[in-house]
Amino acid sequence: MNSQERVLAAGERTRTDRPATSLRFTPEALESMRVHLELPESDNLLNNVLDELDVDVRWVPVPFIGPKDKATPMLGGEGTDFWGIQYQRAQTLTNLYFEFSYHPLATATTVDDIENYDWPSLDWWDYEAVPELIERAHSKERRCAVLFVGGAFESPWYMRGMEQFLIDLHTAPELAEAICRKVQGYYSARAERILAATEGMIDVIYSGGDLGEQRQMLLNPDLWRERIKPFTAKLITPFKEMGFKTMYHSDGAIVPVIDDLIEIGLDFLDPVQTKATGMTPEELYPRFGQRLSFHGAIDEVELLNHATAEEVYAETTRVIDILGQQGGLIVSATHVVQGDVPPENIVAMIKATQAYRWSDDE
Repeated sequence: MNSQERVLAAGERTRTDRPATSLRFTPEALESMRVHLELPESDNLLNNVLDELDVDVRWVPVPFIGPKDKATPMLGGEGTDFWGIQYQRAQTLTNLYFEFSYHPLATATTVDDIENYDWPSLDWWDYEAVPELIERAHSKERRCAVLFVGGAFESPWYMRGMEQFLIDLHTAPELAEAICRKVQGYYSARAERILAATEGMIDVIYSGGDLGEQRQMLLNPDLWRERIKPFTAKLITPFKEMGFKTMYHSDGAIVPVIDDLIEIGLDFLDPVQTKATGMTPEELYPRFGQRLSFHGAIDEVELLNHATAEEVYAETTRVIDILGQQGGLIVSATHVVQGDVPPENIVAMIKATQAYRWSDDE
């Protein structure tokens, strides 16, 4: 069985030869893995690390070819991104991050202000380069290609500023909805172009936007249903109807809206922040495990960065026993692997998953 088949089966909650795996890294964590695995430096380093670990999922890159002054990756560099959002450096002991320094729609007061904004062009992406980039990821075997299409909650508040956007949802919903409509429309149209260029090479459509913090949601669930869910659905439901598996990313405690996400066509919930309220495997599986698969669930907050490799191996096995008991789990960290995670712990997580076998009598 190859990686693509293994991941797609997880979306159907079907047991295979072993659970599927996935990994994402900060640059610091990736370099740490390279050194640990004794791999040479390479412009294809991420794929080389994932191949060395025999990880199943690959994230599809889409090269930016638009204006150089808007070429900064979202939350991935210092400068201005394609939306016009600006970022500045924020260095910690283990990782370099980037935080917001300018929200381009912060001063908008009317829907016309939003409509007349200098929105990005769909021609700023090199769609024709994507097939070759996907093929490079299949050098060892056919992997599962996951395309992140965007999100209809985070990008809008990135452009407006979180506090003002949340206020808008209550006091000026026409402004919030205008931004969501423009952002979602752009992401949907870009995805259509990518899918046309790749002709069946993509397996999973991934969207997202953090809706929760550690103890509760960032906004009232009913307000999310009224103002945000319709736009979120447009980045999930059409792709589900086209035959793709779907994945949605949200950190935090989001139990109140998981049923809604299932309703609009969600297959995989990512990243399953198990330390958040209501998000433990023991709580999630009885409520949703017959209708939803999971991606993540190996704790990044306390386990991967502080435990021993033996403890990581044991906890990974325990999580699979619960969330993956019917096959519906892609094992991964509960977010991008950070620079303070010992590479030995990532290897332990992967080895535990690849050694896992379901009992015939279950």
